[in-house]
Amino acid sequence: MMTEKETATEKIISDAMANPSPAKSMGDPGITPLSPSHTQQSDTDQVPSGPSYVVVVAIDFGTTSSGYAYAFTKEPECIHTMRRWEGGDPGVSNQKTPTTILLTPDRKFHSFGYAARDFYHDLDPSESKHWLYLEKFKMKLHTTANLSIDTDLHAANGKRVKALDIFAYALAFFKEQALKELSDQTGGEFDNNDVRWVITVPAIWKMPAKQFMREAAYKSGLVSRENPEQLIIALEPEAASIYCRKLRLHQMVDLGTQTIQNGCSPTDNMGSAMTQGDRYVVVDCGGGTVDLTVHQIRLPEGHLKELYKASGGPYGSIGIDYEFEKLLCKIFGQDFIDQFKIKRPAAWVDLMIAFESRKRAAAPDRTNPLNINLPFSFIDYYKKFRGHSVEHALRKSNVDFVKWSSQGMLRMSPDAMNSLFKPTIDHIIQHLTELFEKPEVSDIKFLFLVGGFAESPLLQQAVQDMLQGRSRIIIPHDVGLTILKGAVLFGLDPSIIKVRRSPLTYGVGVLNRFVEGKHPPEKLLVKDGTRWCTDVFDTFIAADQSVALGEMVKRSYTPAKPSQQVIVIHVYCSEKEKVGFISEPSVRKCGTLRLDVSGTESTAPRREIQTLMQFGDTEIRAMAVDVSTGRTVKASIDFLSH
Repeated sequence: MMTEKETATEKIISDAMANPSPAKSMGDPGITPLSPSHTQQSDTDQVPSGPSYVVVVAIDFGTTSSGYAYAFTKEPECIHTMRRWEGGDPGVSNQKTPTTILLTPDRKFHSFGYAARDFYHDLDPSESKHWLYLEKFKMKLHTTANLSIDTDLHAANGKRVKALDIFAYALAFFKEQALKELSDQTGGEFDNNDVRWVITVPAIWKMPAKQFMREAAYKSGLVSRENPEQLIIALEPEAASIYCRKLRLHQMVDLGTQTIQNGCSPTDNMGSAMTQGDRYVVVDCGGGTVDLTVHQIRLPEGHLKELYKASGGPYGSIGIDYEFEKLLCKIFGQDFIDQFKIKRPAAWVDLMIAFESRKRAAAPDRTNPLNINLPFSFIDYYKKFRGHSVEHALRKSNVDFVKWSSQGMLRMSPDAMNSLFKPTIDHIIQHLTELFEKPEVSDIKFLFLVGGFAESPLLQQAVQDMLQGRSRIIIPHDVGLTILKGAVLFGLDPSIIKVRRSPLTYGVGVLNRFVEGKHPPEKLLVKDGTRWCTDVFDTFIAADQSVALGEMVKRSYTPAKPSQQVIVIHVYCSEKEKVGFISEPSVRKCGTLRLDVSGTESTAPRREIQTLMQFGDTEIRAMAVDVSTGRTVKASIDFLSH
């Protein structure tokens, strides 16, 4: 280890003023990293846990449906799922409500869930076109490349709204519902300060999307910016994993045998079927995304360790809705469908609801056709638009497995329906196949299928065919509520997951002493007679590296000028494990680390700000201390683009 002094001159973060490097980093103004080191905190110096909460409430904010569940900290084994909602759908029974939101024409929150859908549906078309109705909007956070506070969403009538407002309205709605229910339960006004909130997000979400959720929570009044630890961001498959481990055997189906087996009595739980070091995969198939997580159980406490970084993609069940929409475009023409969606948005919603219940009836062994009701206004509007009937369009389209039935319905053969599932299921199976080929993912004892889409017999069959008995496939009974219940358990004890894998490589750009033959000549910078290599990537943590909970990455920085108030350092990331320079094509700027050093001026000849970064939790956090005074420096790490 070099002395601090040597390290200081070895590594000086590129000075923007004197940096002629052609690379794309015009660097950070004169910051000097001192001693890089990687420390693991022992449990003894853990920060004392903050205020104690009376209840943990988890919100599962899903792409297609949402809900909440809670448990009082005094009786943690008793998890309550939210009250039943009014206005459920035919063929869909669960305690979640559709993730749909309705705003009045002057953009005020009106309603959420079934209530929003039903009210919107009952509006006269001349009126409804002024109202703002949104559904399936969560995917925008996954698909937007440079997500910011100002990212827009489109309502059904084509108008734009701020995504942050919509997410904040939805969270405020859940806050109100949950507090109302808690007040009724406890017989008094329930105080929000007594609630620890948990919001679930897909594990494959990048940091900007997670931070966006947190910003929406601040805006909604769920928690305040001054008290960030009142809100925990939980990863959906992790929550599922925590719950699955606790399952009793009568609470699940083993696809291999379709029964409870292993000679355990029904009151035994999964934990007793799992032994030290058992490895299992959780496949969380939701509406928008599919998330795969690989965990190993560490007894006696039953802590979990992640064995491979979270993977997956946008292969949720809404992919099937898009295929159905593409089929309709093929039959009736894209021009008509686009127009119909904007001009008769409520009827389009109706059509998708009708499709949803038939989608749930799809199965590998089904032989009889599936009928989908076409709303009257679809038939009527099509005739006006084209001058001929829907029936005529079906006859002359070359889609032979969709017919017109005399009762005024679209009649789809089971093959037609299965072909709508195929692209989405193929993606999932391909992903699973690739995951099982990784060396870290060997000897998998169980595969848990969770999330709403896991109920699909077509998906279950495909997973069985792919695994061919290599792992036991387990499906919890209340598969749509698995994540919610697990998120409550996680909120009660967030330290249950002890080791995670970093999804990306993170670091900053620094200057190193130039070494002939090792460093590329175009990176040479001569400053005051010293030869420096610019743009060197100083790695904080590498992709797929194991990080323990509470483990800190330490770096020390010195302000360039004694009078400097704020140090701003650009954080770079890459999917690659090994990165040499911040100018490599795989590297992108993904965030900024801000150290507010105002008010910490001291007589010390050189101020040293020690920064501690934590990568082992569900969110990346930074803390900093002025070494000479021991005072805390306000540190924040921001991943949203501005």
